[in-house]
Amino acid sequence: MTNPLVFLAAAVTLVAVPGPNHFYIIARSVGEGRRAGVVSALGVETGTLLHAVAAAAGLSALVAASATAFTALRYAGAAYLIFLAIRTFRDRSSLAERTPPPQPLPRVFLDGLLVSLFNPKVIVFFLAFLPQFVDPAAGSVPAQTVLLGLVVVLLGLLSDLVCALAGGALGGRLRTRSAFRRRQAYAACAVYLGLGLAALLGPAPRRAGA
Repeated sequence: MTNPLVFLAAAVTLVAVPGPNHFYIIARSVGEGRRAGVVSALGVETGTLLHAVAAAAGLSALVAASATAFTALRYAGAAYLIFLAIRTFRDRSSLAERTPPPQPLPRVFLDGLLVSLFNPKVIVFFLAFLPQFVDPAAGSVPAQTVLLGLVVVLLGLLSDLVCALAGGALGGRLRTRSAFRRRQAYAACAVYLGLGLAALLGPAPRRAGA
């Protein structure tokens, strides 16, 4: 591994800057509570860990090198996020009349996992950025890749949990108001739709050093 302190500083910067994962987790925790936000964060970072394992196995490079596979992944992620937006929009009227029942936690976890797995930007990160800090002379490249990925996962989880707890605290004060629930449903719908469009318009993959 080369320049571990530089990698740590870069990883901290990356996870500290608000991005799609943060917006998704905040929307979920504001609308459904702190527990849903925390479980969403766990799902998102499980997806990040799977990306690290895929990068170590060379799968991310294969997907990013294939325009067809990368485009299919992008469209699948965008479609899933737009599905979440439609589901939220469809339920907006009932949310205004009552406090919504909590979603099953396995589904909350799965939503977070899929949002992360279908994020092309994460693939680009593990393809183009992380390999720059892997030193073949220092030992196993897959092991170094997974180790660096774990650092990103842990930092990301800390950042995500802050978002989940803050969003849950804010939402807890506001969810008893029907007007807020109606507006929150529209806001969550806008977040999911925006993330779906961002997935469609995201950057194309580039090889490290390109």
